[in-house]
Amino acid sequence: MDLQTYNKKRDFDKTKEPKGRTKKSQGALRFVVQKHAASHLHYDFRLEIDGVLVSWAVPKGPSADPADRRLAVHVENHPMDYINFEGTIPEGEYGGGTVMVWDTGTYHAEGNEDIKKDNSLMQKQIEDGSIKIVLEGTKLKGTWHLVKMKGDDKNWLLMKNKSDALSKQKEFTSKSILSDRTMDEISESNTEWSTEAEHQKEDTENLQKKN
Repeated sequence: MDLQTYNKKRDFDKTKEPKGRTKKSQGALRFVVQKHAASHLHYDFRLEIDGVLVSWAVPKGPSADPADRRLAVHVENHPMDYINFEGTIPEGEYGGGTVMVWDTGTYHAEGNEDIKKDNSLMQKQIEDGSIKIVLEGTKLKGTWHLVKMKGDDKNWLLMKNKSDALSKQKEFTSKSILSDRTMDEISESNTEWSTEAEHQKEDTENLQKKN
């Protein structure tokens, strides 16, 4: 799976989004859901498959109610480094607007207990247009399905499995799972969150406490 479309759409001299580079999948596969206030507010649902984040734009966002079937539009692959991207894409650039890491975690193919098989299973599922996964995030937990609509290469449906024991959850917290910021706070700060920045902040706070 390549990242050519991702790279072509972005000017990395202007946006702080990570450049598109594939990475070999190791260990449990990861996922991220990013809340994205671009021209239209939506959620980006991304699954690690074969070293990239295979992505869908979900206008109304994930719903824990199994009765809800949410439209999910298949978009270009994103690099694995995008999993921690939270900040502001400049106006005029592709996808310009505020991005929040709304949820993140690991996932595996439904019915599979051997993480070494997950990547190949996911490759087959996306080719078949029927994805059945178990999410282990902070907000999203349990079994979810992504099903391609007939006769349409881009439009899929995202839904919670009806038989999932965790389906009683109906609401989610609105803040970032990484920085505990709201969309307004992310937009107003005009700074990007990163693992390195968070560690530097923690080191500074610990040093101040010692002094």
